[in-house]
Amino acid sequence: MKKAVLAIALVAALSTPALAAEVGVSVTIGQPGFYGRLDIGGFPPPQLIYDSPRYIGRVPPGRPPVYLRVPPGHIKHWDKHCREYNACGEPVFFVKDDWYHREYAPRYQDRRGDYRDNGTGPHDYRQDERHDNREHDKGHGHGRDH
Repeated sequence: MKKAVLAIALVAALSTPALAAEVGVSVTIGQPGFYGRLDIGGFPPPQLIYDSPRYIGRVPPGRPPVYLRVPPGHIKHWDKHCREYNACGEPVFFVKDDWYHREYAPRYQDRRGDYRDNGTGPHDYRQDERHDNREHDKGHGHGRDH
């Protein structure tokens, strides 16, 4: 009987972390912690970190560039991080955070109608981003919330 109880307890203990690991968090454009691809069609020209695209691996001729917002540590070690963004073998332009916060995210949210104040009007996401980025300036990792 003790063996059966121990086996059940062991299975429960091992299963709980596995179930917790399956929980995902969805962060959308304009929310703190968003990193990923940006569709720049219809937006002001992006301000770029580099004048020419970066790429890892072979890029098929005529492939259009991908615009990404990524943490600085990912740019520095792009060869290690391109897979996370499904961008290996793609010509990649990295957009500046200032342009993303000032131009892209607010307009993107306005177009979608995603307001943080329950639909009563536009919200200044830049204020929230400035507040949230203060935590990143304290040396906690490289800007990614895990």
